[in-house]
Amino acid sequence: MSLINIHWPLADMLFSFHESNVAGKVIVLLLFAGSIYAWTIMVNKYVELRRASESSLQFLRAFRKHRDPLTLYLREQSFGASPLFAIYAKACDALGAELETMGHNADELFRTAAETDTNQLTPHQFEVLRNVTQRNVADRSLLMERRMNILATAVNASPFLGLLGTVWGVMEAFTAMALVGQATLSAVAPGIAAALLTTVMGLLVALPSAIGYNLLSGKISELQVQTHNFAQELIDKIQTQFLQTR
Repeated sequence: MSLINIHWPLADMLFSFHESNVAGKVIVLLLFAGSIYAWTIMVNKYVELRRASESSLQFLRAFRKHRDPLTLYLREQSFGASPLFAIYAKACDALGAELETMGHNADELFRTAAETDTNQLTPHQFEVLRNVTQRNVADRSLLMERRMNILATAVNASPFLGLLGTVWGVMEAFTAMALVGQATLSAVAPGIAAALLTTVMGLLVALPSAIGYNLLSGKISELQVQTHNFAQELIDKIQTQFLQTR
């Protein structure tokens, strides 16, 4: 096969871009920038979720080794990338704040409760603690979903933006053909090829974004279920350890 007859996709796209009108070039550049931004979000979000998942597994293993729910808090152990640990730390802080409102030293009460199973919270205080924990679960869910709406926008908007460029380019190609008065394929083909470039770029943005969005959404849903389950487990342990029974 002769090398002359081989068409490289990149060369074809560069030719089509060169033949595009101003609107087509602007749309292609916008889609190219959008593709880079979408890939940046997907890579960063994947790394973030992977670290969160690994850190959460380490935290759960450490947390479940001890009967007392405050052991890790008292030892000042940290699992910074874990959303579960963030919920745990906030719940322990809220527990300490509730105990201090009763005129007690929270640290001492933590240790006393851990050693003697002394119950300290009233039902009202326990309900306050439960609400704080639930709010922190919701906050963590929002943080995990941050910038996912941008990927969803890329999935939905980029094909239509590409289609807009194609329709615009085809319209101009046929208008120019009518003005020149030539209906030959050689007169129309460059303009049509240039117009179709925007559709290709739109699909090149939408397809990876759609796949990445679905994969990342699945991982986020998994972590959200994990945070809800852990929050309930933590509340149950605090209830057993600190809630007044009389």
